[in-house]
Amino acid sequence: MTIKIGVLTGGGDCPGLNPAIKWVVKTALDSRLSKERQGTFQVVGIREGWRGIAAIDARSQDDVSQYIVPLDEEIVRTWDRYGGTNLGTSRFNPFNPKDDRSEQLLDNLKHLAIDCLVVIGGEDTLGVAYKLSTMGIKVVGIPKTIDKDLEGTDYTLGFESAVQVITEEIDRLRTTAGSHKRIFVVETMGRQAGWLALEGGESSGAYIILIPELDFEIDRINELLLEGRTKGTRYDIVVVSEGAKPKGGKEFVRKQGQDSFGHALLGGVGECLAVEIERGTGLETRSISLSHLQRGGAPCAYDRRMGRYFGIAAVDLIVKEEFGKMVSYRNGEITAVSLEEAIGKIRTVDISTHYDTERYNGRRTFLR
Repeated sequence: MTIKIGVLTGGGDCPGLNPAIKWVVKTALDSRLSKERQGTFQVVGIREGWRGIAAIDARSQDDVSQYIVPLDEEIVRTWDRYGGTNLGTSRFNPFNPKDDRSEQLLDNLKHLAIDCLVVIGGEDTLGVAYKLSTMGIKVVGIPKTIDKDLEGTDYTLGFESAVQVITEEIDRLRTTAGSHKRIFVVETMGRQAGWLALEGGESSGAYIILIPELDFEIDRINELLLEGRTKGTRYDIVVVSEGAKPKGGKEFVRKQGQDSFGHALLGGVGECLAVEIERGTGLETRSISLSHLQRGGAPCAYDRRMGRYFGIAAVDLIVKEEFGKMVSYRNGEITAVSLEEAIGKIRTVDISTHYDTERYNGRRTFLR
């Protein structure tokens, strides 16, 4: 018996997706492993996330050839070297109440004879996967988000590569900041969870790190910056997550509207913060938003390895017929959790153990 696996990537792109796809394909089609299994596998890639299976006419050969791509070991051989996703992605939501395509999705899966899905994504993409699993579709998830905010796993694909980009870009900013005795406010992604800002700031040696989990006070920020100057500091780097907000205030929104999953479009806190710092301290302050730079580039070594491990584990779950689960990395081991647990809540920074609320920075003590 041959089982047909469909694999897709949804939501924002990031490094680590192509390695995961590669190892789903290589593991499923491994001729040596097939001897230990009761059946064989066929793998097809689904282009543009959920759109590629929910918004097409599966009876149209043109649509099928455009969105459904046969994958084999030779095709994916070098994919782990590249960032982004070679299958393409989208933020298409087949359960969007304003344009529900779920019935079309189910019909297309049946018409295309896809037996099970490997879904690589974050909370929104895996949320769709969970809904489908409750409807009887065989689904396995792989965690992906540079925000590292999925519950049920200690790691999500793309995070370390994004932290590396933040570190490298701040290293570049230091030369111009130091030359002009400036303060630079660097805005990172991170809607509800501050992991990117925190670990990117720690890696780059930022003086102040602001995260969504603790509302900041501008007077305290200015006090810390002026204190640093009295100690001889020539310049400062302030890292702020896009979801951070002032005490008593609201999140900064870069433009009105929501995406198809109902999320506000955040951004702009770095620019506003720079204005307030310069006004309060009298020190020249500039801001920069790293924006989609954090998603770009080739995957770092860690994401290549984790993509490999997650891809292999996803096929393991299919072989064992343990559907409705997401591959997980916990306590140093590859394991799996239910999709329901994975999307149940956002994994945020615990400020009591990971953050110094007085310094607005990473913790300074480990052993107590």
